[in-house]
Amino acid sequence: MKVAIFGGSFDPVHREHVRCACAASSALGLDQLFVMPSYVAPHKRGGARASAEDRFRMAQLAFRGRPSVEVSDFELRSEGTSYSYLTCRAFAERFPEAERYFLVGADMLEDFFTWKNPEEILSCTKLAAFGRGEAETESLQSAFYRRFATNFLLLPFAGEDLSSTDLRVALAFGREPAGLDEAVSSYIQTRGLYRFPAVLQALELEKPERREHSYRVARMACARARSLGIEEEKALLAAAMHDCGKYVPQDSPLLLGFTPPENVPQPVLHQYTGAFLAEHVFGVTDGEILDAIRYHTSGREDMTPLGALIFLADLLEEGRTFPGVEELRALFRRDLRACLKESLSRQIEYLKGTGKPVYSLTERAYLWILEHEN
Repeated sequence: MKVAIFGGSFDPVHREHVRCACAASSALGLDQLFVMPSYVAPHKRGGARASAEDRFRMAQLAFRGRPSVEVSDFELRSEGTSYSYLTCRAFAERFPEAERYFLVGADMLEDFFTWKNPEEILSCTKLAAFGRGEAETESLQSAFYRRFATNFLLLPFAGEDLSSTDLRVALAFGREPAGLDEAVSSYIQTRGLYRFPAVLQALELEKPERREHSYRVARMACARARSLGIEEEKALLAAAMHDCGKYVPQDSPLLLGFTPPENVPQPVLHQYTGAFLAEHVFGVTDGEILDAIRYHTSGREDMTPLGALIFLADLLEEGRTFPGVEELRALFRRDLRACLKESLSRQIEYLKGTGKPVYSLTERAYLWILEHEN
């Protein structure tokens, strides 16, 4: 008998989860596959966006009609942090004579080294990974063998580039993204999951092309947030609202009580009106989010990781086409602080080269980084 666990947050479950599971079942000749939504995933700062019950119900809908697949509530019933080694231990006790597999996606392979008690996972199951070509896994397999004295099994399925993070961003922006099972999409709509009324209200203040820009900024920021230890919800709210003051005139009733700082260049002013609107109109109370909005164009000295993330996502989102942007995007994915330093340097150089004023906060932001380099 061959059995496997396919775990994850499934927040929300999407068509690639189903396709990956089916491909693994076929490649491994599984008799039973257990889809295992986590209660609290160890790597998810801030936790899942949907409740455990909602994620379980969505998984049941997505995998309905597949007799060899069981959506298990084992980790949900266990509550607490869902450590995979505990699940695999229980799995081995339940199926002592079976060939047991633990399925992971490509994005989890490199993180596996940092999991709690990974050796116990490997003693209970065979790790099977999908989502990478053989050439991409050669160095990883070598490192894996050096650490664990065993190899993982590479499954012949790459799938489409679809992530639950992107789906959550799209849903927060009021979109109906492709990639969701119709029954899952209907469940999300009925339950009002992944929605932020304040985001939709803020986007109403923007022109259509600016909304597209904000959407791209949110996608870029949220995709990078987890690796930086930033809560996705903070990144989403700051990115979605960062330009909400762009087209609001100074005499608007929405800005009643707003006083702009002195000597602010006109192209920078909207960062201050945006922060005011986010707080006083849309009810944002988190000071870190408000600061990320307040300085997203100029930057500032001693920026928080969230502030740097929004500043750079605004500058480098996929719609930007200035010279050197691809180089900066690559640096953004590798080293946020180095990317911030280089971006500020280039921005100051560009402004001076075109005779435009350099805002004092931008100069101070760059100088602060130079003074605090390790």
